[in-house]
Amino acid sequence: MATNYEQSNQTADETNKRSGGAISSVVDWINDRIPMTRVWNMHIAQYPAPKNFNFWYLFGSLAILVLVNQIVTGIWLTMNFVPSAEGAFASVEYIMRDVEYGWLLRYLHSTGASAFFVVVYLHMFRGMIYGSYQKPRELLWLFGMLIFLALMAEAFMGYLLPWGQMSFWGAQVIISLFGAIPVIGEDLTLWIRGDYVISGATLNRFFALHVIALPLVLVILVFLHIVALHEVGSNNPDGIEIKRKKGSVAEEDKPNFKFHEYYTSKKDVVDAIPFHPYYTVKDILGVAGFLILFCWVVFFMPEMNGFFLEAPNFEAANPLKTPEHIFPVWYFTPFYAILRAIPDKLAGVVAMGASIVVLALLPWLDRGKVRSIRYRSKWHKLNIAQFVVTFLILGWAGATPQTVFSTILSQICTVTYFMFFVLLYVYSKNEVTKPLPTRLTK
Repeated sequence: MATNYEQSNQTADETNKRSGGAISSVVDWINDRIPMTRVWNMHIAQYPAPKNFNFWYLFGSLAILVLVNQIVTGIWLTMNFVPSAEGAFASVEYIMRDVEYGWLLRYLHSTGASAFFVVVYLHMFRGMIYGSYQKPRELLWLFGMLIFLALMAEAFMGYLLPWGQMSFWGAQVIISLFGAIPVIGEDLTLWIRGDYVISGATLNRFFALHVIALPLVLVILVFLHIVALHEVGSNNPDGIEIKRKKGSVAEEDKPNFKFHEYYTSKKDVVDAIPFHPYYTVKDILGVAGFLILFCWVVFFMPEMNGFFLEAPNFEAANPLKTPEHIFPVWYFTPFYAILRAIPDKLAGVVAMGASIVVLALLPWLDRGKVRSIRYRSKWHKLNIAQFVVTFLILGWAGATPQTVFSTILSQICTVTYFMFFVLLYVYSKNEVTKPLPTRLTK
């Protein structure tokens, strides 16, 4: 005769089976209509990631984390924000002082904007040093550059919304640049402002673009970026493709396997591991480290000595009072320095635009056969190093008052910035490189 304990165990087992069967039935019902499990396995659980990912590969997932933070905190901020010239600044003060945890939401959003550019710049730098823009990943790089442009537009639109002094006059300077475009410049400037001066109409349309249009564009571009990545597979620090076992069903002359091919014949692939759980665990560790630093800034240095939130922006916008010095936020300053380096306004605008466009052309400017900086020549390493130093100096020059010294320095660095791409095009075709490994290394 079964004891009460055994009977209770049997009852529990039967209940678990019934509940498990019910859950399984629901999952099967959904999968018959939307292949959620298959998509999960293909894009996350069983996605074939190279086994030698390092620290530099954390910034893609961190960018998604910060994007989610910006969207969530932005939604809550809009609940109390008034998109009008009369009420914008006061509503921000209301959020900071009277809304419960409003100060935290505002600082999470403002710090998140700077964090977004930090991780995106580092993510782009990783692509540059490991050649992640080379064939067959040209479209992946172009989608990334479109994300960068959309992010810059999103940040610029959002920068005006607090309606502080630097927001107002920064927007005045940037929007006036469009007036330098021949023929259509004045009409384009008027269309962007929505008025003959920066006014409530400008704020209202920037609010609509910042809250609805550009986030939608960003999400779509991120989705396309990930789809393009998973179609050709991830690059790695060695810059070589994942190999297939001899005699596999795949053709030997197609080393760049497609994602669905791996899913159907994953046992034929070597040097790859499933993204989950190996890299999800690694990413979680990276996220934890990032959040410690991020929260430290939010709680102890949200203004970052004026780099994240400028002092003039704590004053309401006044069209009759120009700040002593007008600079954009730090993540725009390298391009702003290029703009200021050229005396002619139109030439400066063209140079600033070209500095971004030339980044998008990297897949065609780099004619080298080797991707990773590990195996490229010392000249390429020196060229990359000078580009980083140049970019940092331009960032400093664009965030300081314009003097003779800063102008000359900006002009020199503008030349070295573009020389990076010219030199890359010249030496990459016949570059003497180290021999590539046949298999992935650590």
